[in-house]
This record gives sequence, structure tokens and C-alpha cells, in this order.
Amino acid sequence: MTDTRKTALIVGASRTLGLGLAAEYVRRGWDVIGTVRGNRRTGLHDLAEASGGRLTVESLEMTEPEQISALGDRLARRTLDLLFVNAAITRGDIPIGEVPTDMFTEVMITNALSPMRVVESLRPLVAPTGTIGVMSSDQGSIALNTEGGQDLYRASKSALNQLMRSYAARYAEDKRTLLLMDPGWVRTGLGGPDADLGVEESVPGVAETIESRRGVPGLHFLDYQGHDVPW
Repeated sequence: MTDTRKTALIVGASRTLGLGLAAEYVRRGWDVIGTVRGNRRTGLHDLAEASGGRLTVESLEMTEPEQISALGDRLARRTLDLLFVNAAITRGDIPIGEVPTDMFTEVMITNALSPMRVVESLRPLVAPTGTIGVMSSDQGSIALNTEGGQDLYRASKSALNQLMRSYAARYAEDKRTLLLMDPGWVRTGLGGPDADLGVEESVPGVAETIESRRGVPGLHFLDYQGHDVPW
């Protein structure tokens, strides 16, 4: 009997949106590999213990290229139906002229460069008609930026979007689905307590939107309700 179970790798799955996505895909019957930073115990470990073997935990500091390569080696025998990079940071609402150089570098490396290193390095593991997605934000939209604020975070997400567009152009003949996902304004450490959505409201929509575009090649910038987000 052919095993039809699908496999997802979720990078940055220790808490909030990433943990919620891991739980959602386990609930949907997928095999899930979730990554955490370091060796500390997280909610992902608790979820793995309750998953009946459907979820495994891997350690990855994605700002370290050698760790990305090592993860690829460990997963070399696996085929991924979904590779999704969730990790991102913010360092507060500071006007760009006041942002220290080291802070700028840290946020850009974490939010833009490192996700693309993961995508480029782990791409061979993704099935030929599988999906590669990264967690973006409507704050990465230049068209929607009419109020300013969060300069560095916005810039990092815009950079991520641009790098994914370059990636899509480089592999224009690739049949994989490429997604930039906006989860909405969610009550997380990054989104803050006044955000519109809980994780439990955002995550099912994100997963459903990802599923709805399965098998549709090219790059798509979508929100958690499946709507196109302006660039």
C-alpha cells in the first residue's frame, strides 16, 4: 500500500505561529518536522510527545549557514511536500535614522538573508510539485505603507519579498508553488497584545491558504484569508 501521508518542515516552530502551524499540520494528518533554536525544551517538544510519532523536533539556528547544511544532511532521505520558514524578529519601533548598525544587520540577517539561505539550501528536499513558503507580512508591502512606523521590520520584510521574487525569477521553470504569507496582525510577542487575531484564528487560515495553492506554480503573496496582498 502506498504511503500518501505528506511531510512538512516548519522552520521556527517553538512558539506562537510556528508552533500553531506545526499543531495544525499534525491535526491534518501530516508528518511534521519542526525546528527550534538550541537544546532548550519548548512547547514543540510537548507537542511531539503527544503526536504519536507524527512530529519530530530538529535543532537549527538558521543564522548559522553550517547548521542549515547539517540539517539538510540529516533530512537527505526525506521528501518534503512543504518547506515553510516562519522565524523572524523585531527590535521595536525606531526611526530608521536612529537604528544602530548592528541592530540593522541583525534584523536583516534574521528576517531576510537567513530564510533565503534555508530556501536555497533545502530546496532539493522539496518534491518537484511541492510548496516553499516564507512568513512575510503586509508590513512588507510598499504599496500599503501609508502610515510609516516599524521602519526596520518593514524593510526586512520588503527585502524578503524582493529576494523571493528574485528566487522565483531564477527558477522560472520550476513547478513548485512559492508563497509569501501574511498571517494578519496576530497577538504574539512580535505583534503585541493589541493585535486583531489570536494564533488560533490565524493559523488555520494560513494552512488552508497554503493548501489551496498546492500545485499552482509561481510566486504568490497572500494573506491568511487567501487574498492577494499588494506588493
